[in-house]
Amino acid sequence: MAAPDPAESALLARIAVDPRYAALVRDRQHFSWWLTAITVATYTAFISLIAFDKPLMARPVAGGATSIAVVLGMAMLVGTVAICALHVWRANREYDARLAELLAGTNA
Repeated sequence: MAAPDPAESALLARIAVDPRYAALVRDRQHFSWWLTAITVATYTAFISLIAFDKPLMARPVAGGATSIAVVLGMAMLVGTVAICALHVWRANREYDARLAELLAGTNA
């Protein structure tokens, strides 16, 4: 393993103490926790419906062979992809710009 570069270590130290970096980390974590809570609540509700209301979940949709469970399962998959896309969109739009501004301000 190579020895750490002193210039890189100094840059990392300057970034770590910058209040803009602390705000960026805080904002990113706050947003990520909200997305996590939404995901966990959705999956918990789905599993709870399967466990406690099987007749509802087995009910056919529009008189066809597809049940409510299949429709809700597909909706959860689409929702999960949407949450991931939202996170990527926000990271590209906001977090990357803030990080670039921070790096430019520290003469990186």
